[in-house]
Amino acid sequence: MTGDISEKSSLQCAQPLMYTDEREKEDFKQLTEQKKSEEPVQGRWARFNFCSPPWRTFFLWHLGEEWIILILLGIIPAIFSWAMDYGIEFFLHSTIWVYEKAHDHVFLQYLAWVSIPVVLIIIAAGFTYLVGPQAAGSGIPEMKAIAKGIDVKGHLSLNTLVAKIVGLTFALGSGMPLGKESPFVHIGGICAAQLSRFAAYIGKVKESKAQRVELVISGCAVGLACCFGTPAGGLLYSIEVASTFFLVRNYWKAFFAATISAFVFRFLPVCDGSFATITPLFKTWFRQEHPYELLELLSFCVLGVLCGLAGAFFVFVNGVMVRFIRSERRISQFLVKTRVLYPALVTLVIATLTFPPGFGQYMAGELTQKETLYALFDNYTWSKHLQEDHFDPSDHSVAWKHPHVNVFGTLAISFIMKFFMSAVAISMPVPCGSFVPAFVIGAYLGRLVGEVAAVVLPEGIHNNGTIFTPVPGSYAVAGAAAMSGAATHTVSTALIVFELTGQINYIFPLIFSVIVANIVAQSLQPSLYDTLIRVRKLPYPAELTWGHHNGPSIQVEDFMVKDVKYITLNSTFKDLHKILFSRQFKCLPLVKSADSMILLGSIQCVQLRALLSQHLSRARQLEYLREDERKHSSIPTSEDENEKDIQEVSPLKRPTARGFQDSDITLKTLLCSHSIVEGLEDDPDMEDTMTKKEILEWEELQLEDKVNFNDCKIDPASIQLLERTSLQKAHKILTMMSLDEAYVTSAGKLIGVVSRSELRKAFETLAKVRAPVTHPPMETLRETRTRCRNTDTPEATELHSLLGSESSLDQPAEPEEK
Repeated sequence: MTGDISEKSSLQCAQPLMYTDEREKEDFKQLTEQKKSEEPVQGRWARFNFCSPPWRTFFLWHLGEEWIILILLGIIPAIFSWAMDYGIEFFLHSTIWVYEKAHDHVFLQYLAWVSIPVVLIIIAAGFTYLVGPQAAGSGIPEMKAIAKGIDVKGHLSLNTLVAKIVGLTFALGSGMPLGKESPFVHIGGICAAQLSRFAAYIGKVKESKAQRVELVISGCAVGLACCFGTPAGGLLYSIEVASTFFLVRNYWKAFFAATISAFVFRFLPVCDGSFATITPLFKTWFRQEHPYELLELLSFCVLGVLCGLAGAFFVFVNGVMVRFIRSERRISQFLVKTRVLYPALVTLVIATLTFPPGFGQYMAGELTQKETLYALFDNYTWSKHLQEDHFDPSDHSVAWKHPHVNVFGTLAISFIMKFFMSAVAISMPVPCGSFVPAFVIGAYLGRLVGEVAAVVLPEGIHNNGTIFTPVPGSYAVAGAAAMSGAATHTVSTALIVFELTGQINYIFPLIFSVIVANIVAQSLQPSLYDTLIRVRKLPYPAELTWGHHNGPSIQVEDFMVKDVKYITLNSTFKDLHKILFSRQFKCLPLVKSADSMILLGSIQCVQLRALLSQHLSRARQLEYLREDERKHSSIPTSEDENEKDIQEVSPLKRPTARGFQDSDITLKTLLCSHSIVEGLEDDPDMEDTMTKKEILEWEELQLEDKVNFNDCKIDPASIQLLERTSLQKAHKILTMMSLDEAYVTSAGKLIGVVSRSELRKAFETLAKVRAPVTHPPMETLRETRTRCRNTDTPEATELHSLLGSESSLDQPAEPEEK
């Protein structure tokens, strides 16, 4: 009878799930016992039953915990990075092997040197376009927008992850001057987003966008840590690149995941025998005693200025190439439509220039980027070392020795050619990054400055009878950090180099070089990622500075949702049911009345559904039947008197109550409310004899009752925005408070609601109208005078224009004309 009634009820979603759950448990128990009798477990696994509900519940419950998710976030990208290195090395060594096999024929050598990279880059471009077009490029500009709370469509999908991994492996295997680290920041973000969805699925809860963004920022730190083995540097780099402000509670998460990732990445080569122990990726052996003279700090500062100029010019050249590809010229449109023609042409030109018997003999064209860094970071002074006749077979510095050009000429040619080749190569529509190319270019420039310093001081520096010669390799390390920092406008590259080389003695020269390079580069050009944001017109929500008056005039009232679903103090259960089951809400605003629209707070829909379910519960039906039987009985009992007393004490449990007066619901009772009371207990002796028609009539009767909000936890401190709040400020409030939505009020009256989706649409509209405004991380160094000179915000200026000047406020109002 109970099952029939529950099926006939018009509000099945509001009925209690007690009997359904018990019936399902009984059916599951019988089915399990039947399977055990028919198919008994064999062997040593007989004592384990992995399909049993306790094991399954325990496994799924703990798998969705936060620390488990962070461990998986550290392990998965590290395995991808380690496996990808094998694929890249295989392609690179295959090219070298085929090239060496044709050593008797220069044409065959050229054909092998050029054809294999072209084929690999065509595969990378084609696979990326077919599987995940969003995987092209580094992905960091989009990650900056996602970290700001803006959803970039398809950028964190599994298709993009597959296209990123496969396309990046083929692109780097071609030997082009491309980077692996920046794309892995994107890969770490994708893994974080997918793990966030997995945790929400396991926990049977709705995924929070704010928590997903926090985990994505941790994934950005993991991406760099699993390529360089630098957890601390990866954490600081993710903070500088991905987020303008950083939540302290997310600090340990990002550092924990980055440490796990760096450890796994360096531990796996030890397991396969590639390394004997865990060491820095580019270990240096600079002298520990008196590493540098104080006068050399000037040389490092000069190196910082040169790297800053070179970094700004590198960003400019890359921006010109990207704008050319995205322009409306016929040749640009033709290259875009053919998809693989542009990367094939660029690869053909670069491979031809690096051909070792050709022009590549002047720029060490036969070396990979890793071998190049190993050579540039060594302890020798090439101007003296390359004059000797005996070399170690593993010494890659001999690649810069030429019989007709000295080492300064080969280093200068290598720097210039690598500069332009890298700036053009990273504009190809394949998964690639710019961090490592800028890193290698800076190492070239630093090595050149170091060799010049060694020539200027041929006898070294005398100190207490000891001669200390300059170490050109230290200048190469400082140049790598300064150049990459200048191109990306970050200072965490200094810490990355410390962890990458294991060299801490040059802490002050490296930091001075990086800071000087950042100051010079930021004075000339925006960062590489900000340039791509402007060119691609991504919906990037930049914060307006104090002296900035030319910002967008979009306000909250221009994009807020005005049709807001709300409840009032006089709402009935019928109104509540209509709102709750018309659309999925997380919480609903509570206003005083429909006429005043004064916002009192917000209530979570979970509580409202529980309140509605309790009001239409089967226990209330049974009590209604019990009351109906007592009305038809002529002899009152003591139980009737007790029940009458109970009804007077607890009006919510009274089944025939027709609502409450306004005087019973005060603001004090709302703010000092208690949790929802438990439902009435079932009477096992009472039989439910109501027909379908009677159930419908009883439900309609109960839905007319007024809702008692005294048993709900109301949040009176809901974040409220004014209708004239700017778009940037509204985004900042929602992001810093980790909110999904905020209510818009005018003089306390509810007039609209703003969520992250409305913010994203507003920024997309703004990006189509004008290029997004971006600001470098260290722009505050140049804004000190502006802040002191002008402290009027756009909102304050508009408010003054509305209110008038102080003199007009002091004057009496003019009489109105009749």
